[in-house]
Amino acid sequence: MSDAVLEVKGLRTVLKDKKRELAVVDGVDFRIGKKEIVALVGESGCGKSMTSLSIMGLLPRIGTVDHGEIRFQGENLLELNRRDMAKVRGNRLSMIFQEPMTSLNPVLTIGKQLTEGIRRHLRAGQKEADEVADLWLKKVGFPEPTRIRKEYAHRLSGGMRQRVMLAMAMACRPDLLIADEPTTALDVTIQAQVLDLMRGLQSDNDMSILFITHDLGVVAEMANRVIVMYAGQIVEQCDVRTLFQAPLHPYTIGLLHSTPKLKGSSGPLVPIPGTVPPAGRFGKGCRFADRCRLASQECSAAVPELREIAKGHLVRCSKLQA
Repeated sequence: MSDAVLEVKGLRTVLKDKKRELAVVDGVDFRIGKKEIVALVGESGCGKSMTSLSIMGLLPRIGTVDHGEIRFQGENLLELNRRDMAKVRGNRLSMIFQEPMTSLNPVLTIGKQLTEGIRRHLRAGQKEADEVADLWLKKVGFPEPTRIRKEYAHRLSGGMRQRVMLAMAMACRPDLLIADEPTTALDVTIQAQVLDLMRGLQSDNDMSILFITHDLGVVAEMANRVIVMYAGQIVEQCDVRTLFQAPLHPYTIGLLHSTPKLKGSSGPLVPIPGTVPPAGRFGKGCRFADRCRLASQECSAAVPELREIAKGHLVRCSKLQA
């Protein structure tokens, strides 16, 4: 049996309406091991969030997974009905989002929202659920958890709301936490506190994390392995040290060159020209070809395969040799 907590195989997610069908995630394969932190990076519009929503079964009404497998602890989540998926989601598999105000109900107290999942998944009474909620509120840094339970989301700061969301996600001790840009809306001081908190909770609870971000500084601090996505496909996958010391795909190199550095050269940043093409306008060849400094005619002829260039280092580029 595989030791992977999550295995995604050939995932293809499409958005459909009456006029057209757009593939926003196209042939994605990756795995997350036990106690591992994997970062999923790329620009906005690359398919990172759609990948996470596909895993959680939270796609918008026009979205559907039309191919592939999502195996969580050996069980294909795509074969579960809504009731069985609800038993997994928020229990063994949890997620926190970029902006907690879109996830927290403004008319319910923090305690009401936090204890709902505890009562449902742990089959606890209200008193026990309150005790579990207080325990996790303390773990995420609230010295007066009982007072916080009585508060409403709008009365808390952004950092406090994100810590509430983390407590909510952790309350049932999930085996995998998906964090979709959880620190983007926070200032750098609060961001560092939330990241430290997540690392501590991950270590203490032997949990795996899929960390979705566009911030390579966060990747360097948090991840064991990195998956780079572009236009719905994985273009590079390797351990975090290799990503920063020996990146191979032109897109990955472009991301690194466009990121400010605290040490070394203080020269101008080098942006990647152009923008991510929208779904449905990818063309026949490499989806990065029109922005790539190495592109030639062959790059526009066929989509390159994701190949293992070195042990554990996969790259989707026809210009590179294994």
